[in-house]
Amino acid sequence: MKKHGLQFAAGLLAVLLVWALSLGRPWHAMEFKTFDFYTSLTAPRVAPVPVVILAIDEPTFQELQTQWPFPRRFHARVIERVLADGAAAIGFDVVFAEPSNRKDDEALANAIAGSGKVVLAASREMVESGNATIWTDVRPIQPLLDAGAIAGFAGVVPDDDFVVRWHEWRDDGFASRLAALGALHAGRLLPPNAGTARMIEYAGPRGTFDTLSYYQALVPGLLPPGFFKDKIVLVGRSVRTASELRNSQVDMFNSPFAVIDAGDRLFPGVEVQANLLSNQITGGGLQPVPDGPVIVITLLLVLLLLYSVSNAHPATTAALALAMIASVIVVSLLLFVHEKRWLPPLFPVAAIIAAYGISGLMSYALARRRAMQIRTMFSQYVPSQVVAKLVEQPEMLRLGGEVREVTLMFTDLANFTTMSEQLSAEQTVEVLTEYFNAMTPIIHRDGGTVDKFIGDAIMAFWGAPLADDAHAQHAVDAAVDMLAAMDDLMQRLRARGLPEIAMRIGIHTGKVVVGNVGSESRFSYTAIGDAVNLAARLEGANKAFGSSILISEETVSRLSDRHRLRHLDVVIVKGKTEPVGVFTPCEDAALCELSARALEAFRSRRWKESVSAFEQILARKPGDAAATRLLERVAVAAAHADTLGAQWNGAISLDKF
Repeated sequence: MKKHGLQFAAGLLAVLLVWALSLGRPWHAMEFKTFDFYTSLTAPRVAPVPVVILAIDEPTFQELQTQWPFPRRFHARVIERVLADGAAAIGFDVVFAEPSNRKDDEALANAIAGSGKVVLAASREMVESGNATIWTDVRPIQPLLDAGAIAGFAGVVPDDDFVVRWHEWRDDGFASRLAALGALHAGRLLPPNAGTARMIEYAGPRGTFDTLSYYQALVPGLLPPGFFKDKIVLVGRSVRTASELRNSQVDMFNSPFAVIDAGDRLFPGVEVQANLLSNQITGGGLQPVPDGPVIVITLLLVLLLLYSVSNAHPATTAALALAMIASVIVVSLLLFVHEKRWLPPLFPVAAIIAAYGISGLMSYALARRRAMQIRTMFSQYVPSQVVAKLVEQPEMLRLGGEVREVTLMFTDLANFTTMSEQLSAEQTVEVLTEYFNAMTPIIHRDGGTVDKFIGDAIMAFWGAPLADDAHAQHAVDAAVDMLAAMDDLMQRLRARGLPEIAMRIGIHTGKVVVGNVGSESRFSYTAIGDAVNLAARLEGANKAFGSSILISEETVSRLSDRHRLRHLDVVIVKGKTEPVGVFTPCEDAALCELSARALEAFRSRRWKESVSAFEQILARKPGDAAATRLLERVAVAAAHADTLGAQWNGAISLDKF
């Protein structure tokens, strides 16, 4: 069990380390390359919407023999040609932020006027000062907007490798404006956006959308009439030559398809806008799967793998690990293609590999340590505190002991003998193992020493071998916590089809002899004395009082006010003459007060007052065993009041329980 626990712990630690690595930028870069691979593998390479790109490219510069920026009368002629053909809309991925010459600006404004189908790009520029970072909107010049041009923000944010994968949908975006015009022209509605941020669903590599050189729309006769009918036209820069890339502020990014085809490395910004436009019209784009479900699924897979490592043949475990990795990749790819969901497979795959590898190393290391564990296994027969003290003081290995005041605890399971007769031997051991595993850590946590297990009973004590000035308090704290832990334990037993159990605890404080008791060849660290017997007797007396925890007056006298206690009775132990008060934890303050008053009246022979108090207890807690029993004793004592004698104190022999 310990071996398996270490393997589980090591496997989970490996997953935790992988998760920590997954938060870094290098990890995200690898995940993005996986996204690019999926994109390259599954892209349809067919334009899903009627979009035409007029690329301001090298052939356009050669044909027009004009440097950039082109005169705006050129753009006016293109708009007039496209709209005359019946285009749905035209968008310029060019920011006309400053005036040019007056005639050209007027020509462009006149071409735009009244159409309501022209979208001009706007952008945002960041200005950093010593005290702040200021973002400024850069919009088309006002005459163009006054003429009816629609401004749309065309900014995109590439990742560290300069590939554009993410886009935050906004109603005033460049692609959104064009998509709205296209839908209006076609007489239909756009699909709703699911979320504000998505990953771009690329239709294909550069050139997937119908792309013409800009000059072909500018020079008459190169395109047939009606060529642009019902199409959305995008105009933007698309250059490849080194001189243009060096000398111009070109709108170019790295291509996600370069992960497979390194020959087509660059991707024009106007084609990024075409993909965004396509996503907006078709409802495309990929929604990332939230981190929470990914982590939960990964943990479940890892736990299953670690269980296999602990219980199955190594070859079976290796096959399972490979099957898990393949399943994660297949599910991730299917979600990508059919559900438009992005589940990065890197974290689950890396977690599975890490857990499998570290658990394998742990198996090897644990096998190496097995011989050492066999040599030291007998140290498990005594508490770890005893072992530590024996290491520090080897002279304690001799037989003998010392007198100490300790607080002793005995626990037992109610009706366990009857229950065990109805269970198989394996089930009996299973119940006891669950019980001891639940209770022992609580005893140790509160500084107790588990002396031994006696059938279904636990004997423990506080104050030895290590000194503890608050041994009584720690023992009662442990008892309360143990009783609380029984609820969870019973739920686990019920879930496994095992019967419920109930625990009784007896606690007493007194002087005992603690030390190594036995023979030269075999001995154990234990406690011996009358106090041990009384603690055991108190455990059994719980049945008569209807209580779960019974604490002696000696222990109660050493407690703080942390726990409210109810005085149940006064008993006399066999062989002793002095009575001992017994108490039980009780959160009902009124019940505690009534019990104390009833007992005091009973012992003072105030019969009516005592009866009244006990009846109030039964009214508050019907069927209370302690009050019922005492009420009977009050009646007997009152009937024989003349014969009680001066020494009568209301105590009852514990033997009668």
